[in-house]
Amino acid sequence: MGPHKLVMHLRTTFESGKTKPIEYRIEQLKSLKKMLQEKSETISQCLYDDLHKSKHDSILMEIDFCINDIRYTLSHIREWVKPDYPATSVANMLDTVQVLKEPFGVALVIGAWNYPLQLVLGPLIGAISAGNCVVIKPSELAPRTADFLAKNLPEYLDRDAYQVYEGGAAETTELLKERFDYIFYTGSTEVGKIVHAAAAKHLTPTTLELGGKSPVYLDNTADLETAARRILWGKCANAGQTCVAPDYLLCTKEVQQDLVRVCRRVIEEYYGKKPQESGDYGRIVNDRHFRRVTALLEGCKVAVGGETDAGDRYIAPTVLTDVKGDDVIMREEIFGPLLPIVPIRDVAEAIRFINEREKPLAMYIFSNNTRDVDRILRETSAGGVTVNDTIMHLTVNTLPFGGVGGSGMGSYHGRHSFLAFTHEKGVLRKNLGFVGEMLSRARWRLRHFRYPPYTKGKLSYLSVLLRPELVVPTAWLRHALSFGLGMAACYTFLCLYNMRRD
Repeated sequence: MGPHKLVMHLRTTFESGKTKPIEYRIEQLKSLKKMLQEKSETISQCLYDDLHKSKHDSILMEIDFCINDIRYTLSHIREWVKPDYPATSVANMLDTVQVLKEPFGVALVIGAWNYPLQLVLGPLIGAISAGNCVVIKPSELAPRTADFLAKNLPEYLDRDAYQVYEGGAAETTELLKERFDYIFYTGSTEVGKIVHAAAAKHLTPTTLELGGKSPVYLDNTADLETAARRILWGKCANAGQTCVAPDYLLCTKEVQQDLVRVCRRVIEEYYGKKPQESGDYGRIVNDRHFRRVTALLEGCKVAVGGETDAGDRYIAPTVLTDVKGDDVIMREEIFGPLLPIVPIRDVAEAIRFINEREKPLAMYIFSNNTRDVDRILRETSAGGVTVNDTIMHLTVNTLPFGGVGGSGMGSYHGRHSFLAFTHEKGVLRKNLGFVGEMLSRARWRLRHFRYPPYTKGKLSYLSVLLRPELVVPTAWLRHALSFGLGMAACYTFLCLYNMRRD
């Protein structure tokens, strides 16, 4: 089926209303969870074939990550879909003000190759929970995982509402010519610009999860042993091919010297003396990316690691020292297991260094100096931050995950995934009856204060009613009116009772 027929088929399904009932959404999410549980071994093998990803990482960072996302969504979805009743102004205090949650329609999810399961299913979970139909475009650079999704998603999900579309750049280009109601893209900044330009032709809203050079700031108040473990874990997971991996490290020369010594020991502890033989260490996804990452090593001062094997697409966990801001390795996102250390004098220089570059997707601060931590948070911008660890902010379902500036736009995870694929429709329900109209009349010749002819008195009255400080909480107003009506009814009953008794 071509892209146009595919989108039209899904649009017909969406317009039928099939995907909107809450029970339907829950059923689809449960089926998706069932697929992950029943096919766990197959998925792990696919991820190993594509990225040499260990079974531990496949389960923890891909399969279970998605299962837990589904569980969290299932436990909250009934609350998320309910209308919100925000506060209203005095002018509308007797009206109903609500925000309805409606799906956009037919969404396109374009996944990335570095986490080829999680970065497809994460947005898909949000799209399903919001009631959308979805075209799923997995990355062709992880072919085994893409093939798994193409074969298995139709077996577990409703084929009339969710379809996998395979292919490379040419197929994706054709797909982007279609009019979608929402596009969710994960990948490089360069391709993100292409996706955004295609979406702009139809004014299609988008979420762009991109990347960037995520900095680490480390000072002498931090415990170096703990910091090194957490930094290297974040850097070396998936052979550095993680969009929020620590990209470079800022510290003083004194800290650098001690850190290198600790890093050498920690790397050996994690992966042995020969990381290439470790079953826990990944590989670069393809030859082109291998050549790109190894080229970044040229001219750098290698303190730890540095070994490469083109035939195996292996690059050792590597620490580089005395890196300068204008070195080649600092000009682009590394997306590999190379950790450049850039010496700085103090926190002020670190802040300037970060702010001179594009806003990163993530930032990591290792310090026990609360004032410095707060200063960095206050004076820099990043998609998300973890203090005294790396990557772990992604595991908090209640936190939004997304970029800012060059690292992306929009956010997801948990409720934020639901909201990403949801249009929040504001609704005001007014009373057309005699009471509603009489309550809004003013003294001026019994004409409504908002209708012509206008007077200074009407303008003053309307200005007061529309003041933002005169906001009435909708929930409080309902309780107050219910209480008042109840008291009035009781009082009327007592009066009638006393009159009858007399």
